[in-house]
Amino acid sequence: MNILAIDTSNQVLGIAILNQDQIIGELITNVKKNQTSRLMPAIHQLMKDIDMNPDQLDKIVVARGPGSYTGVRIGVTTAKSLAWALSIPVVGVSSLEVLAYQGRFSDSLICPFFDARRGRVYTGLYKWTDNKLYLEHEEMNISMVHWLEKIKKYGKEIMFLSPDIHLYKEIIIEYLHDFAIFPEDALHIAKPSNLAIAGMNQTSDDIHSLIPNYLRLAEAEANWIKSQKESK
Repeated sequence: MNILAIDTSNQVLGIAILNQDQIIGELITNVKKNQTSRLMPAIHQLMKDIDMNPDQLDKIVVARGPGSYTGVRIGVTTAKSLAWALSIPVVGVSSLEVLAYQGRFSDSLICPFFDARRGRVYTGLYKWTDNKLYLEHEEMNISMVHWLEKIKKYGKEIMFLSPDIHLYKEIIIEYLHDFAIFPEDALHIAKPSNLAIAGMNQTSDDIHSLIPNYLRLAEAEANWIKSQKESK
């Protein structure tokens, strides 16, 4: 089975192609550039490099958020369009779950998170057991302070994974002290090959009902709803 994985849910643009359990191609860029214009050329180039045609793909896996509103929308829309055009299944996987794969060989709890601005984060709590990833605490959009108050009650070591780790490292240490674990910098970036692995055996989504998971309304939509309530 040939799987194309697409992740544009945050600043990183990542694509990978998996054949069975073997990674045969992977591309990752971590730059602040327009993903809309770069995604399809990147997919085309990767498939060209590994000498594969689109009709050889069997499945598409996409990071469905949370993360950047625009980035998540680009990835999910592209994945659905390709799946529809090729008549192959598509699977949406949590972007936080994909990042949690970076702690695969740790015995600690895993806390992936993305900055959601104004002191809030998109986050959840995971645990690797018997080589399987389990969700220990549901994903949510929450202030980092409230989140740290919740998870410090576990009284266990927690590995924090985030491309935004520098924004919150100080407050994490303040709340969790020696229970906070920070791995090397390279592990804070999600890999699209892990996305492919995460979605490999998951049940396919209905192509029409697969939607991004923002964990909150887009700011413009939230402001519009607020203005409508205030006008009544």
